Amino acid sequence: MPDQLDRASQLEEEDRKRSLNTQRNRSDLDKLSLKNCEDCDWPIPQARQAFGGVTRCVECQAFFEETGE
Repeated sequence: MPDQLDRASQLEEEDRKRSLNTQRNRSDLDKLSLKNCEDCDWPIPQARQAFGGVTRCVECQAFFEETGE
């Protein structure tokens, strides 16, 4: 069992690194982010806005990625 857990942890870490690298390399960094989410109109935190080109809050973006809606 520990081998499966180790492999799962390794895969999760690799996925996290890949996602972070993708975010760092995005050309959207120069684009302005919205101050409020386009779906729910709640404020988007400044730390999230700093990624550039952000249009949704974390919750709405997660829902969008899961459902495509």
